[in-house]
Amino acid sequence: MRRHTDAAVVMGVSGSGKSTVGLALAVRLGWLFEDGDALHPSANIAKMRAGQALDDADRAPWLAAIAARIDAWRAVGTPGVVTCSALKRRYRDALIGERDGVRLIYLAGEPQLIAGRIADRQGHFMPASLLQSQFAALEPPAAEEDPIIVSIKGTVVEIVEDIVTALSRRRASMMVPA
Repeated sequence: MRRHTDAAVVMGVSGSGKSTVGLALAVRLGWLFEDGDALHPSANIAKMRAGQALDDADRAPWLAAIAARIDAWRAVGTPGVVTCSALKRRYRDALIGERDGVRLIYLAGEPQLIAGRIADRQGHFMPASLLQSQFAALEPPAAEEDPIIVSIKGTVVEIVEDIVTALSRRRASMMVPA
């Protein structure tokens, strides 16, 4: 029997490249893609546009919507990539929890690099002023979460290839005799 990846959750602070890398990864793998930002309730977007950080109550319906998307993909056997900041362990537990075959991919980067990227992007509802709150809330994935941790210093193509290589290694290591 062989375990496989049904879905990948690409996580990191705002500006780490989740949407860009997640979409490129989905294209590379031929999987579906969902930008978790598109699943935010409008009240969350308005709050962030106003420069206010979300609290756990704000995030609950958003995380539930992302988890539902993952479950829908898994129910029909279609793999997908979804992006979500997933800054805290309890958020990742809500998204991945006991869902066998859902892989966590953490895009790791230095605050200065990410701040520069945020300053350069246009039209995103998440203001640069909230980046510090993102790093303050960040609980980097622990070893028992079995994350794939990828530096964002490379190009999008290099980052995606690093992820694909890591997914392939994990698939090979999870081969179980029938």
